[in-house]
Amino acid sequence: MDKRPIGIFDSGIGGLTVYQEIRQQFPHEDIIYFGDTARVPYGPKSSRTVIAYSVQNARFLLQNGAKIIVIACNTSSAVALDHLHEILQVPVMGVIEPGARAAADRTKNGLIGVIGTSGTIKSEAYPKAIARIDPALQVFSQACPLLVPLVEEGWNSHSVTRTIITEYLEPLLKENIDTLVLGCTHYPILKPQIGEVLGDDINMVDSAQSLADELRKILPEPAVQGRGTEDFFVSDDEERFSLIASHILKREIKTLRKVTLGESWYLH
Repeated sequence: MDKRPIGIFDSGIGGLTVYQEIRQQFPHEDIIYFGDTARVPYGPKSSRTVIAYSVQNARFLLQNGAKIIVIACNTSSAVALDHLHEILQVPVMGVIEPGARAAADRTKNGLIGVIGTSGTIKSEAYPKAIARIDPALQVFSQACPLLVPLVEEGWNSHSVTRTIITEYLEPLLKENIDTLVLGCTHYPILKPQIGEVLGDDINMVDSAQSLADELRKILPEPAVQGRGTEDFFVSDDEERFSLIASHILKREIKTLRKVTLGESWYLH
């Protein structure tokens, strides 16, 4: 068994939904998580900036021995995945393709909705990925730029959040979608609120869960079982990260450290 850790990075706390799924399916694996809380959100930023940040994040994980890089950020997956594949010598996984495959499998009427950050929606990553699977499927996309800041503030159950979710989903509901892709790893944290607006007849696709399922194709079952270690890093405000993370994971994070990434981390 390769005991090097799985490396996961995200723009903030949303990637903890990916971490949670991976930890559940791979309890024996060591995991390193980096949340770029100093530069969240990635969605409104240019592709060039997101690529630069993503390379810095990946290099940090590699410096800490990661054997695989998991991009737990839809924006980074949409614009930086190909670049990371080119420059890194370890496997790199994003959340777009697994989420697209899950949506294509679940839809019955061929009408799929996608919500995500402005950067993810602008990239058209999900429509393109779904079209490669089945060109007959129709995809309706909606940018939801306010949701990531609300999750990062811990306003999951706030009445304002419910109102904003309703406004964002209304155009998609009018298209009679039967499947909705949560195209940002922050959004599964809002599943209860999103589910209330969608009703019981629309499937929600959690790309975090889909990615963890596909990771099984890369990582073999271990010869020896045991509980893996975990290390969490952030680039800013570790106290708030720890507080919100404890609500998401239902337990306290004990190994959390702050690091500063800069131009010196950039890989050409």
